[in-house]
Amino acid sequence: MSKTDLIVGLQWGDEGKGKIVDHMAQSHDYVCRFAGGHNAGHTIVIDGKKYALHLIPSGVLNPNAKNIVGNGVVLSPKDFMKEMEQFDDLEGRLFLSDKAHVLLPYHAQIDQAKERMKGDKAIGTTGKGIGPAYADKIARGGHRLGELLNPEKLTAKILEFFSINKPVFDALGVDAPNEVELLAELQEYKDVLGPFITDTTQMMWKIMDEDRKILLEGAQGTMLDIDHGTYPYVTSSSTVSAGACTGLGINPKDIGKVTGIAKAYCTRVGNGPFPSEDFGSEGDLLRKNGHEFGTTTGRPRRCGWFDAVAMRHAVRVNGVDQVSLMKLDVLDGFDEVKVCVAYEVDGEEIDYVPYDLEDAKPVYKSFPGWDKTEGIREFEALPDTAKAYIEALEEMVGTKMGIISTSPERLDTIIR
Repeated sequence: MSKTDLIVGLQWGDEGKGKIVDHMAQSHDYVCRFAGGHNAGHTIVIDGKKYALHLIPSGVLNPNAKNIVGNGVVLSPKDFMKEMEQFDDLEGRLFLSDKAHVLLPYHAQIDQAKERMKGDKAIGTTGKGIGPAYADKIARGGHRLGELLNPEKLTAKILEFFSINKPVFDALGVDAPNEVELLAELQEYKDVLGPFITDTTQMMWKIMDEDRKILLEGAQGTMLDIDHGTYPYVTSSSTVSAGACTGLGINPKDIGKVTGIAKAYCTRVGNGPFPSEDFGSEGDLLRKNGHEFGTTTGRPRRCGWFDAVAMRHAVRVNGVDQVSLMKLDVLDGFDEVKVCVAYEVDGEEIDYVPYDLEDAKPVYKSFPGWDKTEGIREFEALPDTAKAYIEALEEMVGTKMGIISTSPERLDTIIR
């Protein structure tokens, strides 16, 4: 029986997982998404053409790969159908778990209403409804994709849910859907998505027994994990490698090589602690050079230096075998490049991620910069200072930088 390869983000999301999943998907038979919703975004550039994926696994860009959306995902049918329009002939190449939870428009309304109510204490969500959809799932009030196959019954269940929770919805200013419109909406979802809905757990077991090559991809990053991230400024799902087990119905022994994805610097979207954030001109330059604006929201990302402390944490939590270092070229032209090597908390210097990062101050080590790495495809061709930077990161985080990306293009990738 084959083991699955796994790709996981090691920072606060937006690490560039899409390019590496696309790169690795060329040699895999199946690409499987195990968590998150359409708040995530993968941007992939192939021959100058840009693809922005939110729910469909990145293997869709390999005509020979099949794609599975697992039960750990919360899926917005409306947004998924819109994303499907980019591609032809998906039937037979795309499979949706009948146990994945459905995210409906009222979830987004709840999300946005709660953020408004929190005022300056808002988490900074995308407002897409991810948290409320997962909350319904955990509170056993959610609905699964398999229920779309009976729109009449699902319509009745949703209206009953609104009736039972009317005081809550009234307080949030969220109106119950119109019965006729809701039924028509769910019927459309059934018509379009019905052929793709199946028992993907049985499917996963079968393709592993057949020794197929399988690649697993998540969404967001380790520091946004509901348990291991900077809570409460996190997403609502398990973004770490262990989440692949619950999100696809496989067991820990089924997972083989784990590749962690990290930028050569750090970014974060939304609120929450970010110790190595740079508030000055260098942070602005990172944002400009890295085109750091959200794939899903268009929001400017907060930018800062590589955080080796958080990275060690992420490498251990995920059991990372190798790191794929993304966007090395964004650091081109800096006189010096900084790395956060420790935190100062209450006057004490620590080398681990504490319970609360809110008051952690970065302790930096500086490295000489370099002129140009963009487009380089061989490690030995990199400037000596860039090679020294990479080798120092390997020592600090405790694992090899096995893949290095030097531009958004698929082929501008160093394999070591």
